[in-house]
Amino acid sequence: MNDQLQPLKKQPRAGKAGRSGTQDDIVYAHIFEAILEQRLAPGTKLSEEALGEIFGVSRTIIRRALSRLAHEGVVLLRPNRGAVVASPSVEEARQVFLARRLVERAITELAVQHATAEQIAELRQMVNDERDSFSRGDRGAGIRLSGEFHLKLAEAAKNAPLISFQRSLVSQTSLIIAQYESGNRSHCSYDEHTQLIDAIEKRDGELAVNLMMHHMDHIDSKLNLDEESASDDLHAVFSHLLQTKKPGRPAAKL
Repeated sequence: MNDQLQPLKKQPRAGKAGRSGTQDDIVYAHIFEAILEQRLAPGTKLSEEALGEIFGVSRTIIRRALSRLAHEGVVLLRPNRGAVVASPSVEEARQVFLARRLVERAITELAVQHATAEQIAELRQMVNDERDSFSRGDRGAGIRLSGEFHLKLAEAAKNAPLISFQRSLVSQTSLIIAQYESGNRSHCSYDEHTQLIDAIEKRDGELAVNLMMHHMDHIDSKLNLDEESASDDLHAVFSHLLQTKKPGRPAAKL
């Protein structure tokens, strides 16, 4: 059994991406999470050898996980050159944000119609967790929870294709923000999220859509071409998985 990663499967942190399932499910979840938290820089080379060492699995498992991430548009698989984290161009970023606006509008309209009291309560809890993360200085967790809020909202819309599309768009948006966001990177998304939940709970579709579009405007207004904050060091990004590895011993297997 995996002494290093088994506790992550048995005791995942609240709000974290699920780490149960097959070996490639677990690897996929960790990398997807690192992208949502903006810990992986756009353009980072995803060495199969390094990832295999980090996760203690074969290259075949790593390739399966990377293939899934490539399907979602956040990893590029380059023939004979290996995989890299996607690095969207300015035009690609504009296209993603346009698609995100259209999808968010549809999701919001449907969530107003279909969101249950339980789902609304879950959304409020996510906002509380997001606020707490930023308050204690855990920016990565706060950013991830902000993205997961939009995925949970998509679930409330009760439209399977939109959920799948939104998952890809949210992760691509996180890469774009990591690559292009300017200023002091202050975040007040939890306030905007709270207002949006209030409108959904009141079944006020027009207000909810307007709030969502304002939220997207706010994100868009903070982008430029200059700044990167994520890391291209795979061992640094996943260092928390290696802390319990003993010197002289191979990585524990998943």
